Amino acid sequence: MMAATASLWSIAGVFIKVIDWNPFAIAGIRSFIASLVILAFLRNPKINWSFPQVAAAVANAVTMLLFVAANKTTTAANAILLQYLAPVFTAFIGAVLLKEKTRIEHWVAIFFVAVGMTIMFANKLDGGQLFGDAIALTSAVTFSLYIVFMRMQKEGSPHESNLLSQWIAAAVCLIVSLFLPMPQFTPKSVAAILVLGTVQIGVAAILMAYAIKRISAVSANLIAVIEPVLNPVWVFLVLGEYPGMNTIIGGTVILFAVTGVSVIGARRSMT
Repeated sequence: MMAATASLWSIAGVFIKVIDWNPFAIAGIRSFIASLVILAFLRNPKINWSFPQVAAAVANAVTMLLFVAANKTTTAANAILLQYLAPVFTAFIGAVLLKEKTRIEHWVAIFFVAVGMTIMFANKLDGGQLFGDAIALTSAVTFSLYIVFMRMQKEGSPHESNLLSQWIAAAVCLIVSLFLPMPQFTPKSVAAILVLGTVQIGVAAILMAYAIKRISAVSANLIAVIEPVLNPVWVFLVLGEYPGMNTIIGGTVILFAVTGVSVIGARRSMT
């Protein structure tokens, strides 16, 4: 389920490319639509305002907002690479807050993921902007906190956290959008934003809430790293843009690392 979640997250690039709106309008409308999908799934959401529920919602909303801001203030490659330092933060935060032990295979996987990400973006990285890079790095921390606080609800229902987070993100982004050029609604842009809201965020949020109840926080975060690996695959299949050799090599390293740690974890749980 976590792999399916990351796969759905990864289609964002393809659909965002065809929407000629400001990023905050895209993020806001996408989150609003996603909230309707999650609400329809839950029917009767149980919002208890517990610390993990609210903390996960805020962390996820902040992550989405920071990632939008990072993409506006630094290069896309820098933003992605820095955000996916998250497994390292999750390893430490999870050990403290969840008492989940980070095993040797996790550290090995984190190392090879870092190698793969570096290879993938070696030709795309540049100095960027220090402020934008700092925002992207902060989003890695908030994403880690989101995973950890969702995992804290493994005996409950993490779905409500995703619902609250979409409401928060939608409200903030749509308010900001009022001070930016109004989006032009065309059949192509409406279709794309509907896919982003319903599938890329809405369905993915439902799957993620199921997944995090069954695997450790650091495992979930490592599996999520396949998102930037799959992104160029969809761009190639839909738009015909060929991925570079660095993307292929780096992506292969990451997939082997994530698959390896997942297989080891599955075998460990069976013994």
